[in-house]
Amino acid sequence: MPASTSLHLMTPEQRPVVDRLWQLYQHDMSEFRGSVPDDQGLYKAGRLPLFFGDPDRCAYLVRHDGALVGFALIRGLSADTRVMGEFFVVRAARRKRAGYQTALELFRLHPGQWEIPFQEENPGAARFWRQVAAQVAGDAVKEERRPVPDKPEIPPDTWLLLTT
Repeated sequence: MPASTSLHLMTPEQRPVVDRLWQLYQHDMSEFRGSVPDDQGLYKAGRLPLFFGDPDRCAYLVRHDGALVGFALIRGLSADTRVMGEFFVVRAARRKRAGYQTALELFRLHPGQWEIPFQEENPGAARFWRQVAAQVAGDAVKEERRPVPDKPEIPPDTWLLLTT
């Protein structure tokens, strides 16, 4: 029987769960951004708090074969273009199509124009998002490089622009 992936819209009560997953995500990103935890051993919450209480944003928990394996944060729900704010799948679920199935389900739930930013220096993310975008939009995918706001020391992000 094939593995199944499901998305669950996060509730405010699940905030502690995503806070803990966020630490794993930030640890993964530290390899590419050079970030380190604070004196309490925690990474900064960054934009995470913005995804709670804003009707233009939503957050999903991701389960694969019933196990909690990640999250997806989306912004621009009321705009013409949705943005993949953050996307994370734990290492144990990678290469098991959990991320791929999650991305396809997000596109199904929120059809239309999308922008998906990622760090080019993160080869796994670059490969993953280009494969997903090509599967969904074929040759209609456009790429842009954009500076990271307020962080001139960081290389520009790559942004995929597509319509689902």
